[in-house]
Amino acid sequence: MFKELFLPAASPGVTQSLIVILAVIGVGVFAGRLRVGKVSLGVSAVMFTGLLFGHAGYRIQPDILVFIRDFGLILFVYGIGIQVGPSFSSSFRKEGLIFNALAAGTVLLGVFFAWLVHYVTHTGIENTVGLMSGAVTNTPGLGAAKSLLQEIQNKYPQKTFADPAIAYAITYPLGVLGIIAAIIGAKTLFAIDATKETQLFEQERSSQQGALVRKKCRVLHVEVIGKSIYRLLKENDLSDLIISRIKHSGSTVVNTPTLDMQLRDKDVMVIVGKPKSVERFIALVGKESTDSAIESEQDIITKSIFVTRQSATHKKLSELDLFNRYGLKVTRVYRSGMELLASPSLELYYGDKLRVVGSREDIEEVEKMIGNSEKRLLEPDFLSLFGGLIIGIALGSVPIVVPALPVPVKLGFAAGPLLAALFISRYGGIGVIHSYINAGAIYFMKDLGICLFFAAVGVHAGEKFYQNFIHYNGWNWLMYGSLITFVPLLAMVIVGRLLLKLNFLQLSGIMSGAYTDPAALAFSTAYFDSDVPSQAYATVYPLVTILRIFSAQILILLLI
Repeated sequence: MFKELFLPAASPGVTQSLIVILAVIGVGVFAGRLRVGKVSLGVSAVMFTGLLFGHAGYRIQPDILVFIRDFGLILFVYGIGIQVGPSFSSSFRKEGLIFNALAAGTVLLGVFFAWLVHYVTHTGIENTVGLMSGAVTNTPGLGAAKSLLQEIQNKYPQKTFADPAIAYAITYPLGVLGIIAAIIGAKTLFAIDATKETQLFEQERSSQQGALVRKKCRVLHVEVIGKSIYRLLKENDLSDLIISRIKHSGSTVVNTPTLDMQLRDKDVMVIVGKPKSVERFIALVGKESTDSAIESEQDIITKSIFVTRQSATHKKLSELDLFNRYGLKVTRVYRSGMELLASPSLELYYGDKLRVVGSREDIEEVEKMIGNSEKRLLEPDFLSLFGGLIIGIALGSVPIVVPALPVPVKLGFAAGPLLAALFISRYGGIGVIHSYINAGAIYFMKDLGICLFFAAVGVHAGEKFYQNFIHYNGWNWLMYGSLITFVPLLAMVIVGRLLLKLNFLQLSGIMSGAYTDPAALAFSTAYFDSDVPSQAYATVYPLVTILRIFSAQILILLLI
């Protein structure tokens, strides 16, 4: 019995297939933790473990293999989309065009070298496309090429074509290791300090997003005494400030001020807003204060409230009108690691954390309306999760008819769920499907998905890897593939780092995204101990996937 379960079999049953998958993941995760110097493969070691298992004769039932591979990829890309969605649109407006232009240029350069290999070496175009897809680790492009070749063969039965998957399997490990090697090599060449790059990124993001500050100030200037808060803010174009507390001179009572409250001499206030606006306001009214009495929790308190009731979800703060109804001031809203100023037009999403100031009694009343159930946030909402996955799969299955191509193009299981997750996360949800997934669940979903994907791909590629390598003179194919892998990467690093001065953590994400390589992304996030590469990866991934699909098919149509 145990022999049937644990020894290699040409036609394994369901149980042995599951054991192979679990064994590959377990051994791969362990191997990924081993370090050579400061370098470890991380979760990407699962794929190379799969290659060894496949070469040793272990197999996975074909139907199970396809399911595990596709489902793992769907979970991984959906998790990335949910994680980076809230900041995706703002990042795209500011730097996404540069990122996508750099990634698109890398794709086109790789296509050029693929054509050059075909032209110089007379390698069949179907094998060339397989080489290219493997060298850039792009499974959707391979699938599109195979579908197109099948369509052409259906129309012209007398034609026969080589299977591009063979060349793909030979160059795929080169693509994965090549990108990882390029990231390590570029880091060494440019003497990159990962900690410093992270700090620079955080500083840049803070300046772009307008990080909020909280300061105390005292009213001293005669010209503002007697003016209402509303008039003062209006006249000086400081509507992006929130005054959460005020204490009159000589009093120990702290209040949440109304907009029509008039300022008195030596009043002390707490202001929340963007740094420049806060500094302007302090200079306008007086000077910064060190009065600690205004922070007393005796009269009013500060508390965080989570949005967990549907009645508050997708409502603007102006619609909830918490100040006029309950006397509360909302100063900040925290969402997916971002700190947002609580402006009246801000729309609340499920899972948002509101920072409120007011009396205990008022806060308790607002909690009933907002929800504030942390326990509910910890419970997985499978309706939202699987509903979002269904939308992503449906989107990836929509055929895109292109007149020049004999078969429709589809976004597939990679780009479809990613685009759906980006949209759902950016807008907080669609109907009853919301975007909130706690951080631990997102990491689990991403890691589980990529492990399943690598295990399936590795075992399948390792099945006949050695035989195909010998039969097709794999050393030549590896040499051709290395041109397609390394030359565009070198060009990207030179342009991105030396000319565009991009943050290296972002550049590593663009490198992984331009090659649609989950392994390189998993390596980057572990190697730099940062999620910065994920955001850049998600920014370029949709466009690059579409370009890879189209380029593989166009090469076949033009050169078959």
